[in-house]
Parts: sequence; C-alpha cells; structure tokens
Amino acid sequence: MASSKAELEAEELQKTTDDEGATPITDCAERKRHCVAGTLRTVTLRPRGGAPALEAELYDGTDVINLVWLGRRKIAGIDPGRRLRAEGLVSLQDGRKVMFNPRYELRGGS
Repeated sequence: MASSKAELEAEELQKTTDDEGATPITDCAERKRHCVAGTLRTVTLRPRGGAPALEAELYDGTDVINLVWLGRRKIAGIDPGRRLRAEGLVSLQDGRKVMFNPRYELRGGS
C-alpha cells in the first residue's frame, strides 16, 4: 500500500524530531515549557498592538505551532522551508498553540 507524499514527509519529520529529543507538537501542553523541532511552513510580519511581530508556523509532522518574535521585523535564517529547533512556554491563542519569543537554533538548510 503506497503512502502519499505528505504522509511520507510527516513521518520523516517525526523521526527527525525524535532524533533531536524534541517533544512532538501534538503532545505540547499549555503553560509548560517545551522544546520543539520541525520545518517552517510560513513566515509573516504581523503587527501586534502597533508593534512589529514576526510570526512563523513550525510543522513537525504531528501538528503546527506558531512562533512569534515580538518587536522583530526580520530574523536572519528564519525563512520558509528552514529546519528549526525552538524552546519556550507554550500558550493557546484562538485555539492554536503559540510560543512567544522562543529560544531557537537553526538546523540544516532549507
């Protein structure tokens, strides 16, 4: 039985997440610190309260989490398709998992 390309990519991302010792995003609990790893799907500049905020959607094969850097317009290396490992406090906003101003480590190229 053949798997779709998306399913194969999700499985590969999950394996990489395990190898890095990161928590699967689907298992991240609200109000707890977690380390997550995956691939950036989107990166957008979205003002919050009149101040700039860089938002990136991280996907690890299980779920997505929004990473938000307040007061930033651009961060070198934070681009769609880039592998990244991030650590911070997980919160929920509008039903979505969010990590504000996470510590991050860029991984292999896009």
